[in-house]
Amino acid sequence: MGEGMFTHQKQQVCQLFFIQIILIVVMSVLMLYGPEANANLLKNHTGEHGRKHIKEPDTDPLRIYPNVHVMIWIGFGFLMTFLKRYGQSAIGLTFLLAAILLQVAIICDGVLHIEKNNKAYLSLQSLVNADIAVATPLISMGALLGKTTYMQLVFMGILELIMFTVNKYVGEHLLMAVDNGDSMFVHTFGAYFGLAVSFVFGMKDKPKEHHLEGPSYNSDIFAMIGTLFLWLFWPSFNSATLEGDDQQRAIINTLLSISASCVIAFATSALVSKGSKFNMVHVQNSTLAGGVAVGTAAGMMCQPVGALVVGALAGLLSVLGYKYLTPLIQKRLKIHDTCGVHNLHGMPGVLGGIFGALMASLATEASYDYSLYEIFPARAPSSETKLAEIRDNYDISAGLNRTAGQQAAYQLLVLVITLGIAIVSGLVTGLVMRMSICGSIPEEQKFDDDAHWELEEESSHESKIKDGNNCGDQLPMGHI
Repeated sequence: MGEGMFTHQKQQVCQLFFIQIILIVVMSVLMLYGPEANANLLKNHTGEHGRKHIKEPDTDPLRIYPNVHVMIWIGFGFLMTFLKRYGQSAIGLTFLLAAILLQVAIICDGVLHIEKNNKAYLSLQSLVNADIAVATPLISMGALLGKTTYMQLVFMGILELIMFTVNKYVGEHLLMAVDNGDSMFVHTFGAYFGLAVSFVFGMKDKPKEHHLEGPSYNSDIFAMIGTLFLWLFWPSFNSATLEGDDQQRAIINTLLSISASCVIAFATSALVSKGSKFNMVHVQNSTLAGGVAVGTAAGMMCQPVGALVVGALAGLLSVLGYKYLTPLIQKRLKIHDTCGVHNLHGMPGVLGGIFGALMASLATEASYDYSLYEIFPARAPSSETKLAEIRDNYDISAGLNRTAGQQAAYQLLVLVITLGIAIVSGLVTGLVMRMSICGSIPEEQKFDDDAHWELEEESSHESKIKDGNNCGDQLPMGHI
């Protein structure tokens, strides 16, 4: 290792210490325990008085929080271990990145909810929201896996979470779109942000086939651990911010959709593969596409058949994307997508946004009763006379009196805005990541754990084996 490279790695270590110190300072200035976690409040004390205030199980976020937590650290981490010599980095850097960005996400969410005392309250719901937000940069990380330093990923994640917060505030609070499972705000945003960053990287260094960009028998099995955890807990992710019957519908719809995408992904994989055999890349990723596609409409009355159909379409679209679209995008646009996030998160996320708009256009008071105005707050009446009839049984505030068609139009508008913000901010972030302060990975160290980890169990000769590096330009992903 050259002296310049060693010095630069020391600088990255110092930057890591500095970022954590900054987060500690900002957290101390901004955050306080929320009322639910404050020991000074009598209602939180133990004993008979305190027990009366314990939340009912169907509304307690503690039921969902551990599941979402597992998805972020184990699901995403192991899903990216398919590269034959990048498993430690896939799991380890996911661990590091998520731990940093969880704090950043809490701060970003807190800025939007500062109280009169200039403090933001921290509760279990804040942690759930932060976990969901962290999924966004981890999705983007998939497009860049094996090609960046850890500080490039950290800087990317911080900038992305800021833009994610802005986008979600515009879509959810200003334009009042509904996106219960975050098909638009998390999956679509994360995928196209990461692809935009990858495009910037490709402008300087054209994507090339790399001898380490491929799986091994064991690495594929490890990646399936991530797939299975994500598949099992995806209903929790889509229902984490919901309560009551909305949460039940989200869990039911997600399970049906992700089951359909699993079956169709297997079938389509065999259809387009040689010898009608299953392709492990498709099984690791496309089986999950239904969870992404049903996200926006997860809490809506899309009926079991709607959830099954959108899941089946997502599985089909995802496999075809891996087979035909990914190589084309790499060849024509010079966008190298290591994990194929466009096929798992990008296209299914857009499909989910469109499906959510369709369900919004079909939503009527006849099918939802007055809960229509809880699911779509902007559709609530603006007149006090109509609200008076509803308030007897529902805690509903005045809305904008939108029609079903208007709500659907706003849903599509937010999808377009999300795509625009993700792509533009991703391009800018890519330029920032190419600055010398973030470091860079030499071509010979890409997709190799040796760039970040001590690999004492292997000889230096084994770690340096190169066979066919730089053997061609504009070729499809090695693991496809």
